[in-house]
Amino acid sequence: MVILVDYFLIAVFGEFIFINSTKRQNNTVTMLKFYSVAVLLLDILLLHIKVLFSIFESIYNKFLSPEEKSVAGEIVLITGTGHGIGQELAVQFSRLGATVVCLDINKTSNEETVKKIAERGFTKAHNFQCDVSKRDEVLAVAKDIQEKVGNVTMLINNAGIMPCHPFFSHTELEIKKLFDINVLAHFWMLEAFLPDMIEKNHGHVVALSSMAGVLGLTNLVPYCASKFAVRGFMEALSEELREDPRKIQGVYFTTIYPYIVDTGLCKKPRIRFPTLMGVVSPQEAANQIVTAVRRNYNEASIPGHLLTVNNVFRLFPVKVCRMVKDFLDSGVESHD
Repeated sequence: MVILVDYFLIAVFGEFIFINSTKRQNNTVTMLKFYSVAVLLLDILLLHIKVLFSIFESIYNKFLSPEEKSVAGEIVLITGTGHGIGQELAVQFSRLGATVVCLDINKTSNEETVKKIAERGFTKAHNFQCDVSKRDEVLAVAKDIQEKVGNVTMLINNAGIMPCHPFFSHTELEIKKLFDINVLAHFWMLEAFLPDMIEKNHGHVVALSSMAGVLGLTNLVPYCASKFAVRGFMEALSEELREDPRKIQGVYFTTIYPYIVDTGLCKKPRIRFPTLMGVVSPQEAANQIVTAVRRNYNEASIPGHLLTVNNVFRLFPVKVCRMVKDFLDSGVESHD
C-alpha cells in the first residue's frame, strides 16, 4: 500500500514538474517568437528609412550631379581603340592626365590612335595588339602591359562587333565570333586584370553593353543576346563583390548602354524622331561615358534619358510597350 502511495506521489510530483516545465518552455518559445517579430519589424523599419534615404539621394544627384573624381595618374586600358568610341575614349582620358593603354586587334589603326593622342601633346599612351576573344593572347598581353606600363587601375571593355541581319541570315561562324568578342572577351579581360584591383581595393571596370541589351530589336537577335549577357555579367559580378566578406569597396562597376553611335557598325539606322533618339557622334558618346565613369555611376544610357524612359514603360503591359515602340519606329535595317 505504501509503495502504491509512493508511486502515486512520485507520479503526481512528476506530472507537476512536467506541466511547469512545459509552461516555462512555452513561455520561452513565446518570448523568442515575440523577439523575432520585434527584430523583423525593426529590420522593416530600417529598410524603409534606407529606401527613402536612397530615393532622396538619387533625386538630389539627379539635379546636383556628384563630384567627378580625378583620373590623373590612373592606368586606363581600353579595348577597341583603333576607331570609334574606343579611340575617342583614349583621347579624352589622355587629356585628363591618365596613362592610356590602347588595345586593338588592328595594329595600324591602333598606332594611329596613339599618334593622334601624341599630336595633342599627351605622351602617356601605349599601343598593344591583341585579339581579346582569345584567352591566351589576353593573359599574355596582360603580363606584357604590367611589365612595361604598370598595373591597370581602370578597364574599359569597349571592343565589339554588330552584324545586322534577320535571325536566320546569321551563319554559325558569325554568331560564334560575335559571342567570342562581345561576351567571352569580358571574362578573359576581367580574369587578367580584376584580381589586382581587388587586392589593392582600387579600380574601375567599365563595360559597353547597348540599349540592345535592354530591349529586343529586329535584325539584331544575336547582338541583343550578347549585350544582354554583358549586362547580366556586370550586374552579377558587381553583386558578388558587394557581398564579398573582404569588404571590397574601392572597385567600381559601370555599364554603358549606347543606342546608335556613328561608328560605322550601324550602317542603316531607322529613326523617326532624330531629336529624341538621334545618332550620337563618337566624341559625344565618349564624353558621356567619361562623365559616367568619373561620377561612379552604376549604369548610364546614351542618350541619357533612354534608360529612364525604358524603365518607366516596363511598368506597363507588354502591349503598351510595343505600341510605343511602333510609334517611335526606330531601329536598324538589315545589311543584306
